[in-house]
Amino acid sequence: MKIIRLHDLPKVRASHEDVGDPGVFKQILLKRDDLDAGRIQMINWSTLLPGKSFRSHYHEAMDEVFIVLDGEVEIAVNKEKETLGKGDAVVIPEGAVHIMKNLTDREVCYIAIGISRDPGGKTVIV
Repeated sequence: MKIIRLHDLPKVRASHEDVGDPGVFKQILLKRDDLDAGRIQMINWSTLLPGKSFRSHYHEAMDEVFIVLDGEVEIAVNKEKETLGKGDAVVIPEGAVHIMKNLTDREVCYIAIGISRDPGGKTVIV
């Protein structure tokens, strides 16, 4: 599991911006070398209901990236646990059993991105 915390990332001028008068800054969540070679299988806007968890599962031949847009969740990947909040991201490697729980009394929205190495990325419920 790899955790990325938005508040730890520097804001840098986007490469296409005017050096003296930039209009946009970026915080680089992941670079190409941060992930194994693959292809995007899916990008989902996901909503985790208040106090709920999704089912414990893993993916064959697919890494997954979650980016928390608001709220607070607990993510467990294999035997590791972390609390994530707005702007945090996690990289879940293929084959890693994972579950995420909403720690709030409101819906938590997050982006889920699947990167597969072959056609498939099959989900296996544990």
